[in-house]
Amino acid sequence: AQNYGAGCMDRARKALHYGAAVSFVIGVGMFFLTYFHGDLLAGIFSSDAEVIAAAADYLRAYAIDCLLTSFLFCFVGFFNGCGQTLFVMAQGMVGALGVRLPVALLVSRAADSSLFHLGLATPASTVVQIFLCGIWYLRRSHRLNRLGLIRK
Repeated sequence: AQNYGAGCMDRARKALHYGAAVSFVIGVGMFFLTYFHGDLLAGIFSSDAEVIAAAADYLRAYAIDCLLTSFLFCFVGFFNGCGQTLFVMAQGMVGALGVRLPVALLVSRAADSSLFHLGLATPASTVVQIFLCGIWYLRRSHRLNRLGLIRK
């Protein structure tokens, strides 16, 4: 936001890219922890074997989102800092109401669905939101390039 306010869009974009890269590295660590050791995490909150198994099943789907949110959250922060809060709200609503809830509803009604399958609604939503943010980012970058506000 400070770089944007100072008219340094090239620095703001670099901050977005570096932030996403660092977040992704941390997300990879969280992915491995939640995907392969979700039972250890669930064990912190419960000693019931069934609860731990169910939570670990859900956490395997959540692990995928650990990788994806590193990009989404950086995009959201970038757009908020650039004053694009209406877009941030709209893409969040599309993700939650247009993807996550309908997918969760469909999966919950399917035969043989598990908490892993139900948990996939979240990364499905995140993928759509990243796509929307990518389109918005490219659209804005193209417009700012045309206006000469981005140095190469």
